[in-house]
Amino acid sequence: MCGRYRLSRRKQVVEQYFDCPSDEPDWVLRYNIAPTQLVPVILQNPKEPVRELSIMRWGLIPSWSKDSSVAASMINARSETAHEKPAFRDALKSRRCLIPADGFYEWMRTGKAKQPYCFEVNEGELFAFAGIWDRWTDPSGNWIKTCSILTTSPNAVTSAVHDRMPVILDPDGYDRWLDPGMSNVSEISLLLKPYDARLMRCYPVSSRINHVANDDEECSRPVELAEIQNRLFS
Repeated sequence: MCGRYRLSRRKQVVEQYFDCPSDEPDWVLRYNIAPTQLVPVILQNPKEPVRELSIMRWGLIPSWSKDSSVAASMINARSETAHEKPAFRDALKSRRCLIPADGFYEWMRTGKAKQPYCFEVNEGELFAFAGIWDRWTDPSGNWIKTCSILTTSPNAVTSAVHDRMPVILDPDGYDRWLDPGMSNVSEISLLLKPYDARLMRCYPVSSRINHVANDDEECSRPVELAEIQNRLFS
């Protein structure tokens, strides 16, 4: 799964990298993005091949849902079964998006504790998760856009820590993934594969990442495992 991630680039950098200019206000650098928080996503205009940047809540709420309580359990969608699930089926077919990031976190259980690790593409470059989104109307009649990150089986880098990983799309697959005219789920699903492990790295980080209130560069600073053990037993 993917329960926390990082986007430590300013809006202008994301807009330039993904070619998606927008009128959205600039955002603060994020090092500990958590479920149900607002996140930037990239869509394609349904009428022309132009990318657009939008802000959505992480944790998909299906349009037919009676309330928003499902959001926390809908932050991820398994790519192997998303086409079968009522909550994800229609979104996978016609409401796909890119979710920009430059790192994500997973935890490895070591005895009674869990050690967090940060995963990056190359040395922390920008990339995009494969995402799906939906619109939901709250009791006051306000439209709320929400999204979910698709997951797949792990590659050689992530498998040592977790049995799932988020789908990281190859840049040459962005246009196909976003294309609103592409409704062939079988063809689209070919993009939902483990990312090339040769282009990834991971390293341990401190337990600061465990607390949502901590959201600074220190959260993703590499630490030595010996340093952690000394702190625990000193």
